[in-house]
Amino acid sequence: MVKITFIGAGSTVFVKNVIGDCLLCDAMHDAEIALYDIDGARLSESEELILALNRSINKGRAVIRTYLGPENRRAALAGADFVINAVQVGLYEPCTVIDFEIPKKYGLRQTIGDTLGIGGIFRALRTIPVLRGIARDMEAVCPNAWFLNYTNPMAMLTGFMQRYTKIKTIGLCHSVQTCADTVLRECGIETAGHRELIAGINHMAWLLKIEDLDGNDLYPQIRRIAAEKNASSEGHRDMVRFDYILKFGYYCTESSEHNAEYNPFYIKSKYPELIERYHIPLDEYPRRCVNQIEKWKTQKEEILNGGNIEHTRSIEYASHILESILTDTPYRIGGNVINRGLIPNLVKDACVEVPCLVDGSGISPTYVGELPPQCAAMNMTNINVQLLTVEAAVTGKKELVYNAAMLDPHTAAELSIDDIIAMCDELLEAHTAAGYPCLGADLAF
Repeated sequence: MVKITFIGAGSTVFVKNVIGDCLLCDAMHDAEIALYDIDGARLSESEELILALNRSINKGRAVIRTYLGPENRRAALAGADFVINAVQVGLYEPCTVIDFEIPKKYGLRQTIGDTLGIGGIFRALRTIPVLRGIARDMEAVCPNAWFLNYTNPMAMLTGFMQRYTKIKTIGLCHSVQTCADTVLRECGIETAGHRELIAGINHMAWLLKIEDLDGNDLYPQIRRIAAEKNASSEGHRDMVRFDYILKFGYYCTESSEHNAEYNPFYIKSKYPELIERYHIPLDEYPRRCVNQIEKWKTQKEEILNGGNIEHTRSIEYASHILESILTDTPYRIGGNVINRGLIPNLVKDACVEVPCLVDGSGISPTYVGELPPQCAAMNMTNINVQLLTVEAAVTGKKELVYNAAMLDPHTAAELSIDDIIAMCDELLEAHTAAGYPCLGADLAF
């Protein structure tokens, strides 16, 4: 019997997608599913949903167990073959609110704040100590398990696990598998199918090649349509990524609201008209959080459907990876791994997103080669921040937090060095006061 442990199981909808996918696979019909969280109410809701899902689509064959609180985390992990991580340390309140509201005082605005920028830096700083604790538990009770990380900031957290722990780790993000389909849909291009190559870093991996099944390059058509759409007075929601096509030559994986804050170009207090021109939704992530919280009770009843719960396999990679390893059936994913020469013009310690092959032997990243120089340069502006943030978390040095923020493209474009330092100090104090210290502590999740 395979054991799957889900850390952060209070993320109920995501648990449904990932565990539901697994229950649809023959190799995991009789799996032991360990659901772990520190919030009893949220864990109970997820348990109710997964039990109903197991009865509805799997004849009740899987064994579902729940584990609440740090004192039960090691028991949840004991003997696991796969560990799926979806924690959000500090949740929307208090930590996301802190990450958005304090920077606003200094004139720094954000859209999502979970990957890069000041929000991404501090989300990593409060999450890495939790992952350190999980890794220690795994080394003790399931040292051979695969750790599938879905938590953002992906590159920082996955990079930490791969460089500073002994745990086999892969970082997963569904923006890879939706990237090509999205640009084709947005451009109104219909094909019988397509081939693609995507590589770079998480949330800024580049669609390097896209062609139809006859081998025809689709980029000339995409570039023409992108120019027409961005020149239109109507505008659209993907203008930042379309501007990437026009300025850097390539489309990238994550949405325009994300990429608007990964560079110094679009969110600028000196040029407020850019916000409207590029349809940039400031404070988008807090709005999403509030809406999800408000809608959850209704959504929960709709999902449960009186016990007749349904599920269709989602686009998430997790179940395919588990199925591939368990059955030795080859599968290809876009995964986050340490570079080590896979993309020669990015530094070796960078966490890169590249095609990976999965089978019974595990997960094997593939060599990509050099990125176009302008794409590599854009990635490096983000990688600098990622590596400094991880080093700050590992060493506990506050100066490295300052350095990471100083080198963040958006933060540096908006604030002086003195203001950056003052803002970081205020954020560190606020998170500590809220019970989520970011440096020098092992946080119990």
